[in-house]
Amino acid sequence: MDRVGFDNEAYISKQSEHIMTRIAAFDRLYLEYGGKLFDDFHAARVLPGFQPDSKMKMLLTLADQVEVVVVINANDIERSKRRTDIGVTYDQEVMRMIDAFREHGLHCGSVCVCRYEGQARALSFMARMNALGVPVYLHYPIEGYPANLQHVLSDAGFGRNHYIETSRPLIVVTAPGPGSGKMATCLSQLYHEHKKGIHSGYAKFETFPIWNLPLKHHVNLAYEAATVDLMDVNMIDPFHWEAYGVIAVNYNRDVETFPILSAMFERLFGHSPYKSPTDMGVNMAGYCIVDDEVCRQASEQEVLRRYYRTQFDVMVGRTDAGAMNRMELLISQLGIRPELRAVVTPALAKQAMTGNPAAAIQLTDGRVVTGKTSDLLGASSAALLNSLKVLAGIDDAELLIPPSVIEPIQELKVGHLGNRNPRLHMDETLIALAISADKSQNAQLAVKQLHNLKGCEAHSTVVLSPVDSEVYRKLGIHLTVEPTYESNRLFRRE
Repeated sequence: MDRVGFDNEAYISKQSEHIMTRIAAFDRLYLEYGGKLFDDFHAARVLPGFQPDSKMKMLLTLADQVEVVVVINANDIERSKRRTDIGVTYDQEVMRMIDAFREHGLHCGSVCVCRYEGQARALSFMARMNALGVPVYLHYPIEGYPANLQHVLSDAGFGRNHYIETSRPLIVVTAPGPGSGKMATCLSQLYHEHKKGIHSGYAKFETFPIWNLPLKHHVNLAYEAATVDLMDVNMIDPFHWEAYGVIAVNYNRDVETFPILSAMFERLFGHSPYKSPTDMGVNMAGYCIVDDEVCRQASEQEVLRRYYRTQFDVMVGRTDAGAMNRMELLISQLGIRPELRAVVTPALAKQAMTGNPAAAIQLTDGRVVTGKTSDLLGASSAALLNSLKVLAGIDDAELLIPPSVIEPIQELKVGHLGNRNPRLHMDETLIALAISADKSQNAQLAVKQLHNLKGCEAHSTVVLSPVDSEVYRKLGIHLTVEPTYESNRLFRRE
């Protein structure tokens, strides 16, 4: 399970060189950065060998030339939109991103709030940013954008937006998530700088879909699965084929908007620097795949994870039923079934045998360990301890945590903190394990195995509490769940 399919060092080198070539063609290059910049876990899952911080490392090779602008949609602030993978709201993610850029020595110059219409929470966000010394610029909704070029390229269109003051030749425009307004921000800056006589350019750094892989390659289908709620569809770039006679893969939104972008460039500069949407990209990932089969298999597993995630999102109303229909189609195109996720069948079998919720964890060597619900532990806590026993070579009959440690915690939860469920969640289990390690050599051995859980797979037969889901995330375990609650209670803290 730890086979490598992607050469990360080659990727950083090739990508940096390609961007340097683009920078040399302009006084200033606005580089739209798609995907996650310093924690691209999707890419790491579908391209084994890709490091989640690869994009950041690439930028660090150009650190003295880089300035970062973070873009956020005012409507996303207003509705408290969240990054589901790490559980933070988009406005919180902006602050987390700025901290990360600064810690890495990159200059993050400002924040741009797009589609601003006086939203109350956006106002509060701007006040907080200003108090923290971060400049905030406003961009407004533009009627007819992007098709009505006469209006868009006027004082009432882009001209109404604030001009973002920048000072370096490479401006990285990034955001906490899709739909934030990155491209519109770049184009607005090009409009203002053209009027100022600055020769600026635009390029797009989007890892997926990978343009020089086949349309239905598993890696590209995994991208469709990741954006199934946005209804992104991969397609052959017709402009690239017409211009060069070369098949290239892009996606519907870029292909649909390219004629407008091309016309916009022609009005600004007298000609368009690009003949196709693929031309706009700076994506060398396809050249760095060293084992195609490894990446195909990894992508199949990612699609299955997304399948279960979409089931849950539909159940709680985060996305519509159409997303599940699109996911079913992707599963069919790949010729796979949800049961091919190795942890699903063992978890369901354990539940059928015990009559209670169960969980399964697949270790990185392929072994699958299960856990059942008991009076003392939840199923995920049991699976966690059982996995640590296997990794440490401890007999299954051995107790890692004595009841004398668990019972006082249960009494505290139920008797004093008002909890209904006395069973230990995963965080409580880990604390109890750490306490037990003071006197138990087996508990010590188990604690030392925690780092070996990173990259493991897990499945729960019921929806988990936010606490357990967060522990799985912190341990680096890829979790899926059945779209079923343990109880019929109406109020839940998701």
